[in-house]
Amino acid sequence: MKKANIPSNVVNFYHLYFTGIGGAKVHAQLVIPKKIHGFHPGMLMFHGYHCSAGDFEDKIGWAAEGFIVLALDCRGQGGLSEDNQAYHGDILNGLIIRGIENWNPVKLYFYREFLDTYQATKILMKMEHVDKNRIFVHGVSQGGGLAIACAGLVPEIYKVQVAYPFLSDYRKAYLYGSSTAFSELSYWFHYRDPLHKKETEFFNMLDYIDIKFFADNIKAQVLWEMGGSDTQVPPETQMAAYNRINSKKQIYLAPEYGHEFIPRIGDNIRKFFIHPM
Repeated sequence: MKKANIPSNVVNFYHLYFTGIGGAKVHAQLVIPKKIHGFHPGMLMFHGYHCSAGDFEDKIGWAAEGFIVLALDCRGQGGLSEDNQAYHGDILNGLIIRGIENWNPVKLYFYREFLDTYQATKILMKMEHVDKNRIFVHGVSQGGGLAIACAGLVPEIYKVQVAYPFLSDYRKAYLYGSSTAFSELSYWFHYRDPLHKKETEFFNMLDYIDIKFFADNIKAQVLWEMGGSDTQVPPETQMAAYNRINSKKQIYLAPEYGHEFIPRIGDNIRKFFIHPM
């Protein structure tokens, strides 16, 4: 941990680094209330595709509510975490297909990224003043997919809130073509396997990083928001994961909204984090 030189009257900011699988240096932001006593709930935050954990300032509100917040930077995306792996095959157009041509699930980018969320959760749970029985997870788009995977890997997580999560049901997503956030699937066949000789092997490999296969193991309460007109992460792919969740869950569906900010839900999300669902 290294303290960040950012002023605040209510919180302290830290850069936190840990060594992920494969020896990668993984970065997260850590925000801790200045007035800390006893045990506090922990909150994990995961960001969208190709982005980063953002500004420290974004987390002050939750820390002011008493949460100890850890926001992960995904490997090799917009933040400070490194992706130090070597790959066979395509590395140009997307991270779902990164490592697919090694034909070994442990070489897939999201295999390692999912395990980074697991490590981050375990680090947060073991911190002084963190109540390991009240761990919350929040994520949007890619971050939502990571949150679902994380909650499946760590069933002790208490509550999960996601918005239009990515990384579910690749076979169905492929059928929507190249205009979605899953366009790299079509891209891979277009340039790497135009005759689809490895189609079965390709999708079988992606099953290892499909969040719908993590959803069955979730014990947390889940709050899900979805735009019914989402053309980037089609609702059908999201429902493939949502329908597999067996714990207490609730979905907010905004039929006219796409892959975008959905208004008039924020107050309900706050209630979900502060009070029982």
